[in-house]
Amino acid sequence: MILSAAMTLDGKIATKTRDSRISCEEDLLRVHKLRADVDAIMVGIETVLTDDPSLTVNRVKGKSPMRIVLDSNARTPLTGRVLTRRGEEPTLVAVARNAPKERVEALRSAGAEVIVTGSIGKVDLQSLLLSLHQRGIKRVMVEGGGNVNWSLLRYGLVDEVRVALAPMIVGGRDATTLVEGEGVTKIADGMRLALQRIERYGEDIVLTYRVFSQEVTG
Repeated sequence: MILSAAMTLDGKIATKTRDSRISCEEDLLRVHKLRADVDAIMVGIETVLTDDPSLTVNRVKGKSPMRIVLDSNARTPLTGRVLTRRGEEPTLVAVARNAPKERVEALRSAGAEVIVTGSIGKVDLQSLLLSLHQRGIKRVMVEGGGNVNWSLLRYGLVDEVRVALAPMIVGGRDATTLVEGEGVTKIADGMRLALQRIERYGEDIVLTYRVFSQEVTG
């Protein structure tokens, strides 16, 4: 799994008003080339509700990947672009077992494929990725928010991190950082990364890291 994000120099992936338009045009082209090269692109429900992304390939030539929404309570809007902007691959919505049945059926009627996995209020990420792997979805790109990024990193599900660093500072204690969630209690417990390469796209610098820490327990 590749965790892909654009962030400001102070580590924000969205402002306090959830504006996340950070990448320059050259970096957006890179991101769309990456989208065209993976089997699926994954986001959390908060990203869908805030940004209403289409998650398709449109800046370069290439096939749009399967779109996966982590949506424990089946809140994905039926008019959202992940459902109405149809691509070559279906949109898959992963919900928890206690998701409202009427919402699950409404999503299916809107054309989404729904996978039910996990306990009350929480999608089982390991089970979901195993299911995806069994159906041939092996190369997944995640453009999650800070909490989704934390959950995937915490359970050792991310192999690579690609971060575009934009030359700007936005500040804000309520702005979204690259990784949020519970976090670790000690620096020594943090996930370890190995720098693989540094590239420049327009005014942005893209850092690619390999993740070699396993599941976080601290």
